[in-house]
Parts: sequence; structure tokens; C-alpha cells
Amino acid sequence: MSAPDDNPVGAERSVGQLFASATAEMSALVHDEIALAKAQLKRDVKRGAVSGGALAAAGVVLTFSLPMLSFALAYGINSWTGGHNGEGGWNLAWCFLLSFAASCVLAGLLALVGIAFAKKAAKGKGPQKTAASFKETAGVLQNAKPHPREVSAHGQDTKAIEAVARSSS
Repeated sequence: MSAPDDNPVGAERSVGQLFASATAEMSALVHDEIALAKAQLKRDVKRGAVSGGALAAAGVVLTFSLPMLSFALAYGINSWTGGHNGEGGWNLAWCFLLSFAASCVLAGLLALVGIAFAKKAAKGKGPQKTAASFKETAGVLQNAKPHPREVSAHGQDTKAIEAVARSSS
């Protein structure tokens, strides 16, 4: 197994190699988080488009179907209640009012579908989650400090001396 710079894992690597490796991994992390944010934003845009389309369809159905639907439904109700056989049936005004109510119910159902998709799009907040994760990662890296080393009375780093002693024995 080897590290990204083709040095065996566990072998002593220089500070420059470690920094290059950390930089490459950080760059890959940033690219992956950007790709995730794009995918989540694309999903939310699709949900918003479906919501807008459903709400527009509700408006179009209500606008363009009312005259034809109202007349057809009103005369149908009148004939269903006995107007076709000369007995009069229901008053035509009530029949037209009932047909208008049916059109409003249909438009309301389409509007509910649109609102449901709009709420799903608003709940998504995918890019915000990714941005928060990215800020958290950056915050951790900004606060990263090297561990303090013990310095002997002679001003030398005792852990570095021990590491050299261990590696040479």
C-alpha cells in the first residue's frame, strides 16, 4: 500500500511531502463538496419547477375550462334533474353555480399538488447543508495547531531527540 505520492505508508515522509499530500486531499474534498452542492441544488430546482408547473396548470385549467365546462356541466345537471323531459329540473342558475364549484375544486386540488412540491423544494436545503459542512471542515483546519513540544533546559526538542534515538537503535 502506498500514499498518494507513491511512498510506502509508514515510511518517514518529509514535511513538504506531508503538506503536499494534505493539500491534494483538501483539494479533492473541496471538489467533492462542490459537486454535492451542485447535485442537491439541481434536485431542488427540479422540485421547484414541478411546483411552478403544477400551479401554472391550475391557473390555466381554471381560466380556460370554466366557460366550456360550466355550460356543459350546468346543462348536464339540468337534464339529469329532469329538465330533458319537460318537467323543468333544477333552476339553471343553481346548475351553473354547481358547475363553477366543481371547477374550483379541480383547481384547488392542482394547487395543493403544487404547494406540496413547493414545500418539498423548500425543505431540501441541500446546498445549505453542504456549505455548513464545508465551513465546519474549514473551521477545524483553521484552528489546527501543531502540538507543543517539550524543550529541554538546553533548548533542544526532547521528543525529536527521542525519535532520532529510537530510529537509530
